[in-house]
Amino acid sequence: MSRRAQRPQTSSTKGASPKKARPRARKQPRAAKPRRRKAPRQVKAAKPARAKEASTPRAESKGAKILELIGRTKGATLAEIMQATSWQAHSVRGFLSTAAKNHGLKIESKKTEAGGRVYQIKK
Repeated sequence: MSRRAQRPQTSSTKGASPKKARPRARKQPRAAKPRRRKAPRQVKAAKPARAKEASTPRAESKGAKILELIGRTKGATLAEIMQATSWQAHSVRGFLSTAAKNHGLKIESKKTEAGGRVYQIKK
């Protein structure tokens, strides 16, 4: 005898419930409560903005290596920085863009005749 023959026959095929759901009771509206008034907010005096000091990276870090390379008088090419740090080009460019803000530097980028870039700290 096959399995199909053993099953009892039902009127519906898939997942239909034999019972119907009861209609939900309607909620009674709540009585309106009187609202409490909040005390007016006091405005605080604005604090003066703290000047962020230019930070320097740890001496042994890759960031310090990059800043040392671009601090030279002739600067450093993107390829030199990539070789010194073993970073990819987009990582070096990302560091240079944030280093200008975080370390308080003006970093200048010049294009060479060969088509490469030379990065240098502008004083």
